[in-house]
Amino acid sequence: MELCEKVRLLDELLSPFGFYYCCSQDIITASLDAWQREFGYGALFDRTAPHFNMIFDCEPVYFDYNGQTWLIEFWKGQYGMNTGGEIGIYCADRLLSPAEYEETFFQSADDCQLLPVSMSLFHKGKQLFTIHDCHWWLTGFSVGHYSEPEDLTMRCSVTFPGCDMAEAFVQSLLQKGYSRCSLCWSGLQVSFTLSAPHSRQPVKGFHYTRWIQWKNRLFCRLYQRITHPFDCTLDKILYLYFYLPFAFRHSVRFRKNKRQKCRRNSL
Repeated sequence: MELCEKVRLLDELLSPFGFYYCCSQDIITASLDAWQREFGYGALFDRTAPHFNMIFDCEPVYFDYNGQTWLIEFWKGQYGMNTGGEIGIYCADRLLSPAEYEETFFQSADDCQLLPVSMSLFHKGKQLFTIHDCHWWLTGFSVGHYSEPEDLTMRCSVTFPGCDMAEAFVQSLLQKGYSRCSLCWSGLQVSFTLSAPHSRQPVKGFHYTRWIQWKNRLFCRLYQRITHPFDCTLDKILYLYFYLPFAFRHSVRFRKNKRQKCRRNSL
């Protein structure tokens, strides 16, 4: 099978999950029209993530602009048997008080609110991938790679449509505890490095977290052992699809909610 045919097949398989294969970086990433866009974001997602084998650091940045409260959130960590990072852009339909932030469901940015964003993810100083796009939810997942969230560093940048919005975002970062020298603000683009998050992290029990990560590490090792004849993620995942369908479905569960359960039977 030719490369383009394999990419097309994998994209067809990943599409029901809201993702596609990025050949240049050998990662899985979210499509612009992913079905997850319908559900927006709530802090409940982060609090319940360990129940779906996701252990990550998160950095939610809330700020007010143009009569609405915006949320740009950054994540890095382990998503089942995948190491990955995310940048999500959301907004409320009004101005919120800080007490309402974690109790509000934010809507995903619509087409006129998309922002150019980029991220480069590093594991212990080694770059795993870099990706950029105009998006509402920029993601990158390295399949079969195991990491502890504290071993990951993510270099992030967001380009805003105007100086007022960029300034509101920067002020929120400063209030979180970032120093001005740790931020790079050039024109409409703001960049910073997410290493140790400044936000209070969702409570998750130490022993439960270690149990989840033990399982994640085990699945990563099994994935690498089963697919060791192949070099790239494209071939590895297609091998699972044809010969181990259950393992294939497990490998592409990056985010989960009720809608995803309904789509299992589509493959």
